[in-house]
Amino acid sequence: MDPITLSPIVLFLQAGLVGKSVMIILLLASIWCWLLIIEGWFAAHALKSATRRAALGDVRPPLKAVFLAGRMAREKTIRGEGVSERKQRLAEAMNRAARQTIRDADRALPLLAIIASVTPFIGLLGTVWGIMASFAGIAESRDTSLAVVAPGIAEALAATAYGLAAAIPASIGYNKLAASIGRTTQVLADVIESHAEDLMVEDAPINQAAL
Repeated sequence: MDPITLSPIVLFLQAGLVGKSVMIILLLASIWCWLLIIEGWFAAHALKSATRRAALGDVRPPLKAVFLAGRMAREKTIRGEGVSERKQRLAEAMNRAARQTIRDADRALPLLAIIASVTPFIGLLGTVWGIMASFAGIAESRDTSLAVVAPGIAEALAATAYGLAAAIPASIGYNKLAASIGRTTQVLADVIESHAEDLMVEDAPINQAAL
C-alpha cells in the first residue's frame, strides 16, 4: 500500500461527510483530553507539594483555607464540649475545607472519564458508517474488487484509530491522576489529624504568616 494513504490528513480528505464529522469530533476530544491532563497534573502536583509542606508546618496554597478553617473552629467555644468532641469538631471543619480543595484539584477527572468512555463509541459510529459505505459501493457498482471497497474500509478503520487515539490517553490520564490525588488525600488526612491535635493546645504554634 502506498504509505501516503495512511496519512491522517489524506484519510480525512478521502472520507465522506459523516466520516469527516466523526474525525473532527474525535480530534477536538483528543485536544481537550490533553488540556485536561495538563491542567490536572499541575493541580495534583500543587496539592501534593502543599501537603508535604503542610506536614512540616509550612502552610501554602491551596491548603491555606483548610488550616484557616481549623483555626476558626478552635476560636468557637461550645459549652459542655468534651476534649474528644472538640478535637472531632476541629478535624471535621478542616476536612470539609479539604474536600472542597480536593474537588477543585480533581475536577478534570470526570471529564477525562467521559472522554475515555464516549470516544470509542463515536469512533465506532464512523467505523459502521464506513463499512456501510463500502457495501453501498458494492451494490452500486456490482463489483466486489478491492478498489470499490477500499475507500469505505479505510474510512472505517481511520475512525476507529481516531477514537482510540482520544480514548487511550484519557484513560491513562484518568487513572494516573486519580491514583496521585488519592495518595495525596490519604497523606492530607493524616496531616489534618495531627494539626487538630496541635490546635487542642491553646498555645499551639500556628504559622501566622502562612495563614
